[in-house]
Parts: sequence; structure tokens; C-alpha cells
Amino acid sequence: MTAALLEVTNLSVAYGKVEAVHDVSLSVAPGTIVTVIGPNGAGKTTLLAAIIGLLPARGGVRYAGDDARALSVEQRVARGLVLVPEKRELFASMSVADNLELGSFACRGDARIRARLDDVYTRFPRLRDRRGQLAGTLSGGERQMLALGRALMAGPRLLMLDEPSLGLAPLVVREIFAIIAGLRETGVSILLVEQNARAALQLADYGYVLETGELALSGPSQDLSANPRVAATYLGRAAAPG
Repeated sequence: MTAALLEVTNLSVAYGKVEAVHDVSLSVAPGTIVTVIGPNGAGKTTLLAAIIGLLPARGGVRYAGDDARALSVEQRVARGLVLVPEKRELFASMSVADNLELGSFACRGDARIRARLDDVYTRFPRLRDRRGQLAGTLSGGERQMLALGRALMAGPRLLMLDEPSLGLAPLVVREIFAIIAGLRETGVSILLVEQNARAALQLADYGYVLETGELALSGPSQDLSANPRVAATYLGRAAAPG
């Protein structure tokens, strides 16, 4: 058995007296894509924010064998635990190139930064074409590519993606998901939070269903896709008889 790269154990997060995430446990094995699906307000974004250290939480978070709770957000990023937030959080008044450079804050050595930048531009040719353009003038798909590219500049081992398809046209969604699949081929592990359950389950190796802050179901993605409850609630169809 391969040790999990990320191990979340009995994690709970509260806003005041309201518990948004309750007793959630999940794991991500090296080189895999794991997805968390669920309706709006289920606690998916809160879960990612707690894992990266933006929100206080009860429970355990182990990353690469170490207790991540002892690490600051910056230390987690420096060790390769990287979040692409739902709102992308780009610097609109800065150029594409400058946004990418900010992603390499923990990277040491000009040669390594240049190599990562070349990799990002190879993966996202449109960003190379627009490297001098202000981030705020990009299309929605290009902004998502820039957010992904900036995260890659940090050299992630585990990339957490919060709703990467949000607000994008179907053709762009397919392009973004193809890029995510390509990242797995390079050895990057991915924890994908996504409302587009059909696309997420097609892409992922394993999935979790989060409802009202609690895990309702989990299993291999193919099994979840065939689950009658998941099919009816999230895929808009009845499960095929088996």
C-alpha cells in the first residue's frame, strides 16, 4: 500500500456556532485525482480552506507524512500543497507574467524559475501570447489558465482546485479538464472540488460526496457514477440497471 500524500481525519470547521464541515475524513494517494462533489453550501470550499490553513479547524491534516497543522499557509505552499481558489484571486492590474512570477515566491534559483515558467507557457500557449497583458483583461478561461499556471509556478506535489469550471463555456471546460488530466501524468496529485459532477467523476480516480458539511458517500469514481442516488441527484439521470 502506498502511503497517502494527504490524510484528513475527522475534520470539523465552524463559523461561530454554525458547523460548516463536520467530522470529514478523506485521503489522496500520490499520483491520483480525488474529487469532492456536492451541492452549493455543502462545505466544499470551507474544507479546502481548512486544509490549506486559511481557516481554523478541529481534526487532523497530515501532508507528506507530517502534521500540516503545525505549518503556516506559506510553509504548506513551500512544501508543495497548493490551492487554486474558486475566485482565482488574480492581481487584475498586473501583467500575466507578473502574476506567474508571484507564484514562484518559494522557489529558489533563477534557472528553476525560468524552467517552471517555460513549462507553464508550454502547457498554456495563450498565456505566453498574453504575457504582457493585464490579468484583468483576460477572458474567463484565460483567467482560469493563469490561476492554474501561477499554482504550477509553486511546484506543487498536491494541487487543490476549487471549482475550476465555474462560469466557463463547455468548450473551455473540456480544455481545462484536459489540462488537469495532463498534470496527473506528470505525477502531480489533485484534490478537485467541483459542481460539475459528471466531468469530475469522469476525470477522477476516487470521489467523495459532501452534503450539508458531512460525507454522504465515497468510493471509486466509476462506482459513484453508477450509484442510483448520485446518478439521480448529481448526474441528472437514473443509474443504468446492473
